[in-house]
Amino acid sequence: MGHHHHNHNHDHHHSGEDGLSLAFWLNLIFSVIESIGGIMTNSTAILADAFHDFMDAVAIGIAVIIEKISGRRRSPGFSYGYKRFSLMASLGMAIFLLVGSLVMATGAIRSFIAPAEVDGAGMIWLALLGLAVNGFAFLRIKSGNGHNQNKKAIMLHLLEDVLGWAAVLVGAIVISFTGWFWVDGLLALAIAVFIGYNAIRNMTETLRILLQAVPHDVDMDRLTKELMSIRGVSNIHDLHAWSLDGEHHVGTLHAVVKAEYLMDRDSVRSAIDELMKTHRIPYSTVQIEGLSNCCILQG
Repeated sequence: MGHHHHNHNHDHHHSGEDGLSLAFWLNLIFSVIESIGGIMTNSTAILADAFHDFMDAVAIGIAVIIEKISGRRRSPGFSYGYKRFSLMASLGMAIFLLVGSLVMATGAIRSFIAPAEVDGAGMIWLALLGLAVNGFAFLRIKSGNGHNQNKKAIMLHLLEDVLGWAAVLVGAIVISFTGWFWVDGLLALAIAVFIGYNAIRNMTETLRILLQAVPHDVDMDRLTKELMSIRGVSNIHDLHAWSLDGEHHVGTLHAVVKAEYLMDRDSVRSAIDELMKTHRIPYSTVQIEGLSNCCILQG
């Protein structure tokens, strides 16, 4: 039986790390500005988002550290490398966001039931600043190399913040012209629900990766059919696919090869490797078997 395994490439994504660092400082500094602005405008929505941004700054700070760890080359103790360490930050960030959304929702409900006077004009200026800061941070990370589950979670949050600030801007304009102060509480509640919903989605996806579920962008039925169509392949079994961190996918399989093609097993294996790559699985382990010694296993 032949056995083949590809080496993993552990490139350092410096521009991505720079983007995370920038997002950390922007969130930290802006959360302080928001806190002051929220107190001055008496806006529950802005104060809630200030708390949210501060927790995100902490989460992103942890993510920066985790990114440095995940970029290390593999070691005898971690033969697949440290890519999965980024999932820890992703999961932690989702928990931070969930806790934050619950805190925000509690304050928002109180503000909606008993609305207090807020400074609509001040809210407008803070909303414009929030759009600029979070929009810039989002584009900075997006332009970097490599988008693992951790970076996707941060990008998702920043995009949510952009949409949230757009909603705050509209609400602030409405408050300025109508005096409907209850809109502030409604906005805070909407932001809390939106953030909580997306945090649960991100947590679910992170857990899927940790549980080695088949990646969403890999069609196992189609892959099996195409593998079976490779010349010389008689059967495919024990086909598995999972992801290290949401970006780097791994696959293993046993290929039963017809007797007349066993002498040319390297060509068959090469064809299998190339096909796996077209299905976004660049790291594959292929075991070649003959009809007489195949070991079709279940699981």
